[in-house]
Amino acid sequence: MERKASAVQQDFIQLSEQLDDLGRQISDADDDEKKAIREQQQALRVEQLQIAEDVNLWRRRAREVTQQPGTTSLRSYLNDLLEFNEELVTPAVQNSLTLMDTPPEERGFAEEQPILTQQTPVGRLLERARTEYDLRVSDPAIRMKEAIVFANRAGMAQDEDSIAEIAAAMDDPDPLVREIAIFTTIQLLRFRALRLADLEQAHAAVQQLTQIPHPAIVPLTQIPHPAIVPVLIEIVEQPRVGYIQEGGDPKQADNSRSRMVALLKLVEWHTAEAQLAIQKLKFDRDPHIVKAAQRALELFPGRWNGEFPDQKNTPDTGG
Repeated sequence: MERKASAVQQDFIQLSEQLDDLGRQISDADDDEKKAIREQQQALRVEQLQIAEDVNLWRRRAREVTQQPGTTSLRSYLNDLLEFNEELVTPAVQNSLTLMDTPPEERGFAEEQPILTQQTPVGRLLERARTEYDLRVSDPAIRMKEAIVFANRAGMAQDEDSIAEIAAAMDDPDPLVREIAIFTTIQLLRFRALRLADLEQAHAAVQQLTQIPHPAIVPLTQIPHPAIVPVLIEIVEQPRVGYIQEGGDPKQADNSRSRMVALLKLVEWHTAEAQLAIQKLKFDRDPHIVKAAQRALELFPGRWNGEFPDQKNTPDTGG
């Protein structure tokens, strides 16, 4: 059922992409076209809200399977699930019911089986980073490409255990393993920040992004990793609609809070690309974003060079 929830989540992501396309089209459209585009946007947002409710529903059902108090209630719950006739759910439910009805001696399981350690997807990635020549070359772009491929695997960015496992490897003693762990964590959080329907989870991902430290700075505080900067720019440049939980019910909302966090962190990073991104925000449709961008440019009118005024005594990164 988690797979079903992830599949429904993908539908939400596709609608988000359609909304992004419509948002880009509206600036060049005439009045009649703008009216039609806004009607399409509203219809897609209504559909998104329904999808968000479906995601929550299937995740709740997945939890309830494991919370049944006994065999009888579990069997009843599984039979109820069959009535939905869901392609991703029905085969697994039928198999579970069959196993429950089969005497233990006929299930074909050995009395004692050796415990096999099954490596997780993250474990396999980290093992490759330790052993494969292609991932141990000096060019970090190879490890970044691998991180992007991994983060875009279906359902991976929704897998909390995988995210925790790869984040833990950011402290690995092997610098190349550490680097691919950092890159992959950034890409997984990027996906969550830009694509998750649940804007509370998306905002949490933005906050986690800003806390990934630069590994060359001691102590590991204040200065974020440079690979985060283009991700923050993506976040601040992409207004989108999702939902938040209010009173137990999903409510449509936008990602302005996450965009503001990204904007403020770009000011702290103080690079030329951050300055260019903030200059573009002077024309944003969110007046709060516009005001914050204008204020940042007024406070720091010169050319940004990567050194924030309060960080003059920060140790050299070697870059």
